[in-house]
Amino acid sequence: MKKNPLKKAFSENRQTYGSWITLSHPLIPEILAPAGFDWLVVDMEHSSIGLTELFPLIISIEANGMVPLVRVGENNPNLIKRVMDAGSYGVIVPNVKSAQEALHAVHAVKYPPEGTRGVGLYRAQKYGREFEEYKKWLSEQSLVIIQIEHIEAVHRIDEIFTVPGIDAFMIGPYDLSGSLGKPGEFGDPEVVEALEKVQEAADRHQVPAGFHSVSSDPEEARRRMEQGYRFLAFSLDTIFLGDAASRALSELRGY
Repeated sequence: MKKNPLKKAFSENRQTYGSWITLSHPLIPEILAPAGFDWLVVDMEHSSIGLTELFPLIISIEANGMVPLVRVGENNPNLIKRVMDAGSYGVIVPNVKSAQEALHAVHAVKYPPEGTRGVGLYRAQKYGREFEEYKKWLSEQSLVIIQIEHIEAVHRIDEIFTVPGIDAFMIGPYDLSGSLGKPGEFGDPEVVEALEKVQEAADRHQVPAGFHSVSSDPEEARRRMEQGYRFLAFSLDTIFLGDAASRALSELRGY
């Protein structure tokens, strides 16, 4: 049975680094791989990537030695089922605001009796040849990661973190600050207080903490790492591309 290195890292409280993919070409993971990312997330919420484009991206991520994850566009069991059948090692489910929504996500990933996911025989199950192996893998190695990105979730964070089957969470900083009416104001006292409440609850319930540091500035990501976020997403493909080009051309022009 193949192992999920990210699942093991969570259990050992080790630091991992990943990034976000919003461009649908399968060469993107190959280009990013030499940087040393542990995992990559294919974003199906805020991109034009659909199920057809997802398949080769998952293959490319896995082939280049990284853990493939997918941020689905909604907490939808049919979408989650299809993403997992395509071979994703786990899903990141956006905007989970209650224990019931968290449980809904777990059920969508897992087969009965742990969940309610329907059985298909596609790439993840080696087209039917390794269904029994996949069933064991799904129970032991798959990942259910929820996004905490609304103040309602912060108010219910203890009940959310008690849901069995949640492997980790990731802060969506823009949406969380936006739910307070202060999008992008990460230094605002209310936003800081909300983040602290989530981290304190994560420590109490021993849920691995994740954060998407959207900027390509490594110092910003390092600050989040020092705050205890072991599951750290560093920027995304389009920002890396745009920022690198802008810096290089500015240096070339001499300003």
